Amino acid sequence: MKTFYIKSLGCKQNQLEGQIIQNELEKLGFKASKLEKADIYILNSCTVTSHSDSQAKYLLNYAKRKNPNIKTILAGCIAQTYKQHKNFNFSDIDLILGNEEKIDIEKYINKLFENENTFFVENIFKQKKFKNKYLINPKSTRVSVKIQDGCNNRCSYCIIPYARGNSRSNSIENILFQINLIIQKGIKEIVLTGIHIGQWGNEYNKTLLDLLKEIEKTEICRYRLGSLYIDEINDNMINFLKKSKKFCPHFHLSLQSLSNSTLKRMNRRYNAHEAMILIEKLHKNFDLPYLGCDIIVGFPDETNEEFQETYNNLKKAKLSSIHCFPYSKRENTPAYFMKNQIQNNIKTERTKLILELSEKLHKEFLNKNKNKKAEILIEKKSPKTGLYSAVTRNYIKIYIKDNLNNLQHTIKNVNLNEFELM
Repeated sequence: MKTFYIKSLGCKQNQLEGQIIQNELEKLGFKASKLEKADIYILNSCTVTSHSDSQAKYLLNYAKRKNPNIKTILAGCIAQTYKQHKNFNFSDIDLILGNEEKIDIEKYINKLFENENTFFVENIFKQKKFKNKYLINPKSTRVSVKIQDGCNNRCSYCIIPYARGNSRSNSIENILFQINLIIQKGIKEIVLTGIHIGQWGNEYNKTLLDLLKEIEKTEICRYRLGSLYIDEINDNMINFLKKSKKFCPHFHLSLQSLSNSTLKRMNRRYNAHEAMILIEKLHKNFDLPYLGCDIIVGFPDETNEEFQETYNNLKKAKLSSIHCFPYSKRENTPAYFMKNQIQNNIKTERTKLILELSEKLHKEFLNKNKNKKAEILIEKKSPKTGLYSAVTRNYIKIYIKDNLNNLQHTIKNVNLNEFELM
């Protein structure tokens, strides 16, 4: 029996696809193993930043050091964009699978033992239809449901469309079928996942709200949304979601900046004023919603004044947390060729300031939730601490002590004053 070890980097969609790859291999009779004893190492890669690339190089080299005889598979976004990775050594990798091919790994796995250094990477922009594959046996308490892939936007810094192609939507029928299977397994919460879920339904002349209305009719207890753009959360969606008894008030906003001039250079389709108006609406219409966001600092030509504009707006917006990372040059994107690239030490300092602000805002958010009653979904029990992890609808994590061993997937109402909020 052949054994394998798989590592997935990056976004929730990539994590989900890694689990699907594992399911497909197990169906073929392969068995998951520790890295040191595995016959095959699969790296399901991310290429959103140069750090992601460096991490992939390190992990591939590490696998060979720990297990010199192991066969290696590079899959995912680095594999898909391999022509743009001039400094990446592909010669020592036994099999390379693009983003569409990796999901059909059962078609290619035998090639690993027939040839060396084999590439199976088709032009991602030729993919017109969504590939409907899903988890057969989800192991987590909150399960991701992939509703969409690809992105039709062309932000000036972003390589992801070249790794994922244009937007392709799963059908309502397929999504509801998958959700009903998940419900049958006793799972209470799903997370709608995709590369750009706000573009779901474009091919069908439908919107994400149309899908949410259908999900609302199912017996799923709770659902969350993946990252959304500012212009994808309109008043109709807000009015629908605030009345929902299933929606978890947890928004992750794809902001990237809150400086108008920086947003324009990024080729984003909104301005800081529009973003601030939406954030105010979300605070007003939902009871202590979790509002997270992504911010890029050190974008080419970002002045101190532009950075300060973003910082001040983030502070004013009273977000729950900020995911901040320094701008990373991606070859063949427009921003790669822009003049006035920001020095690394400046990017590091700006990142530090935003992360410190994020920590302060998160503490303020948690303090507002103290003494509140909340519905929690109980997750895994730690064998080390004996504590169950649990999460509220507005994405606060807590740990509870209980001697029972079968509380996973249980929903309870608690007073948050009794717990340390995370």
